[in-house]
Amino acid sequence: MDKYMEMIRIRFLMMLAYRTNYYTGILIYCINIGAYYFLWSAIYSGKSSIQGMSIEQMTTYVAVSWMARAFYFNNIDREIAMEIKEGKVATELIRPYSYLGMKTMQGLGEGIFRLLFLSLPGVVVTALLFPLHFSMNITTWMYFILSITLSFIINSELNLLAGVVTFFTLNNEGLLRAKRFIIDLFSGLILPISFYPDWAQQAMKYFPFQGISYIPSMIFTESFQGQAIINGLMFQLIWSVILLIPIQVLWKLAKKQLVIQGG
Repeated sequence: MDKYMEMIRIRFLMMLAYRTNYYTGILIYCINIGAYYFLWSAIYSGKSSIQGMSIEQMTTYVAVSWMARAFYFNNIDREIAMEIKEGKVATELIRPYSYLGMKTMQGLGEGIFRLLFLSLPGVVVTALLFPLHFSMNITTWMYFILSITLSFIINSELNLLAGVVTFFTLNNEGLLRAKRFIIDLFSGLILPISFYPDWAQQAMKYFPFQGISYIPSMIFTESFQGQAIINGLMFQLIWSVILLIPIQVLWKLAKKQLVIQGG
């Protein structure tokens, strides 16, 4: 376990060397949130609520969604793809640790850095510019922290899956771009899932995407209450476990594929 903790620390320090990028990132995220705020203000146009969400809840939802993205977002899929192309993965596989576990810990180190240097300062700046609602209920915060942790796990697992596919395709740049667009669209980052047509909402129940952004944001804004929170957390937990199966299957096949190519 010490090895993985060290990986988190090293990745955090690496990100710290380029922290100026995240100061500009705060500005970019605030601009995104501002654009969505004025868009939703026009859509609400004096209405007290839409789909059970007030304009204040919607503004908070947008802000939390984008700031939470800074934590769960990582590029381990692209890193895996690059290491496969450059042949570095062969060296990594003989090291005394799990390659996929190492990549996940690196993503966590990056996420912790983004949380401290982008998300938290970004929320403070955004709260000064736009009307946000922060719950004073400690239980809501505890549920949110648990939910955002599970969202990191789900997003990282999807990234691992996309990265491992490179063992078979050798170049999956198109897949990685499509994956990122699909996650942003169907995770609830761009539009809350409750605003989609009923048939789309039913279809999304069979995919893990809403466990990345929609559920944590709905918990934070207190749009989910009681059993809805428990159902949301169970949805995330179940998908966190389910996604381990294809990762392990593909990883075993991928290592055999690597041996064949090396021969």
